[in-house]
Amino acid sequence: MNRQLSDRGFALLLAALSALGPFSIDTYLPSFPEMAEKLNASPLQVQQTLTAYLIPFAAMALWHGAISDALGRRRVILWALGLFGLASFGCIFATRIEHLWLLRALQGISAGAGIVISRAIVRDLYDGAAAQKLMSHVAITFALAPAIAPVIGGWLQSWFGWRSVFFFLTLLTSALLYASWRWLPETLPPEKRQSLHPGYLARTYRKVLSTPSFLAATAAVALNFVGFFIYVLSAPVFLMQHLGVSEREFLWLFGPAMSGLMLGSWASGRFAGKLTPMQCIVRGYVVMALAALLNLGISFGLAPGLPWSVLPLFVYTTGMALAMPSLTLLALDPFVSERGLAASCQTFLQAGFNGLAAGLIAPLLWGSTGTLALGMTGMASAGAMATWVYFKRSAGNASPGQTG
Repeated sequence: MNRQLSDRGFALLLAALSALGPFSIDTYLPSFPEMAEKLNASPLQVQQTLTAYLIPFAAMALWHGAISDALGRRRVILWALGLFGLASFGCIFATRIEHLWLLRALQGISAGAGIVISRAIVRDLYDGAAAQKLMSHVAITFALAPAIAPVIGGWLQSWFGWRSVFFFLTLLTSALLYASWRWLPETLPPEKRQSLHPGYLARTYRKVLSTPSFLAATAAVALNFVGFFIYVLSAPVFLMQHLGVSEREFLWLFGPAMSGLMLGSWASGRFAGKLTPMQCIVRGYVVMALAALLNLGISFGLAPGLPWSVLPLFVYTTGMALAMPSLTLLALDPFVSERGLAASCQTFLQAGFNGLAAGLIAPLLWGSTGTLALGMTGMASAGAMATWVYFKRSAGNASPGQTG
């Protein structure tokens, strides 16, 4: 590790790289109404800038890890940040919604490198409880970004208009590019790098994407996250229409939710080495189940309002963050020599589901707080089923004495 960077600083840098993608979603949400007006676009067309971002994000995420397995982690991160910064700068000058669709797609192509390669870097350096602790520390810092992003975006929107949000993203990316160039170490030595030969890639992608335990753990993470992410995607409707807040008050959603993420991630780090991954995950699902039941009761029993309509999000994200580090690492464990590619596949599948949520699921659910609560419950239930499948498959494949 770079001797100029402390362990805490290293975790902060990895968290910032992972958070760039979510930050580029959440920061501009308060600007949706003005963007629709200024670009002569419908609310649905503005909403599709999220889909235009998320689908390329998912597609390219499939390749970031494989490329970093061949060329090294650091080089891919630096090039991706450069492209993201250029695309963000271009968004400042968009005059039609079609321009924004294209530029958001370019952002999506490059934004996934941070989260994919950060996971691979953690597994390059650490195993077991140490890896879980670092992932938890990354997650705590990572959780701050979605809480801060819409607040910053709301104030920028109020003071300067929607274009200032993308100017801010350009500056942020430039700072992150410098920090990565200055302090990010190369964690994959040349002798451990893999080939980009099509035959090798085809065999390895087939191996990863046909491993049932990997698919089950990845599906669990994706489903759990979308149980919360539908609220992020629906934030302008949920907050401004259902709860009656202004574009400068998005912290009502992101504050409780990200506080829960931080609490759950902290607990996961504290439990590392003291509880088994299965025990951490089960506790996470118990908390998510309580949140879903609370959300249903409030949404169907009370009129939408503050603070009760956002309280279940704090509880849900606490449970989600408690389970997520263990599930993420368990999915990557079988692939010792192909961690970057496996992390790519993991991010690809998760981002693809996020894109489906943005384009189809969220618009179907945001009509009322009750339908959003039903969506959270359904996603968490499906995530629990996927986790059950993972442990059933893992127990069946392990020899006696290896399970638990």
